[in-house]
Amino acid sequence: MAEAAILRVRHCGADIFCRRPPPRCPACGSPLRGAGLSTAPVRLPSPFRQGHRQPRAFLLRPTAGTFLRGYDGKSDLHVGITNSNGVVYNYSEEGIHRAETGWEQCISIPLVQPDMFGLLQQWDKLLEEFSVGEAWLPHRYEEHDHNCYTYTLAFINSVLTAQGKRQMSKSEFTEKFVIPQTKKASKYITLHQELTANDFYIVPFFPDQENQC
Repeated sequence: MAEAAILRVRHCGADIFCRRPPPRCPACGSPLRGAGLSTAPVRLPSPFRQGHRQPRAFLLRPTAGTFLRGYDGKSDLHVGITNSNGVVYNYSEEGIHRAETGWEQCISIPLVQPDMFGLLQQWDKLLEEFSVGEAWLPHRYEEHDHNCYTYTLAFINSVLTAQGKRQMSKSEFTEKFVIPQTKKASKYITLHQELTANDFYIVPFFPDQENQC
């Protein structure tokens, strides 16, 4: 079931978030119809993707539930990597999984650019060969030091090494690629939760924010 869209209307020096465009400003009561282009409702892009439609990507989702249903911001997260058909390779205490379902609402970070023709062709073979290595047998799993993130980053670094590029540390990859996406997701989750409880969520903005998305 798809979640209802989140809309933003700007009026009275505030961002008014809602599910449906209101006929009047909930802050001042003025009619919004015909109030000008600046007050037109804008649909906020969702930061979440259908993971099985994201080829050759790093995926992040809650271990249980989804980001918009039941996630409290503190629960454990699980990560995986898709092949060219959206099958999600991920590592747990049961070993390597090749999931064709279960990753329908994820944060997705593309790993291969469209012009990387050689890597596009080799991706599935590289991912499968890497995943059958002894390092990813069930008994090797350790919750804090040899886990799903260890697996995904090790694969990414194996690809970088094969391309003659420098490997990335966990902190470097997280800061550069993961944190910017999780910040967007966190804001979106907050709006979703507010609009689950209320018709509107009003946030004042400063003049220098007016041109920002």
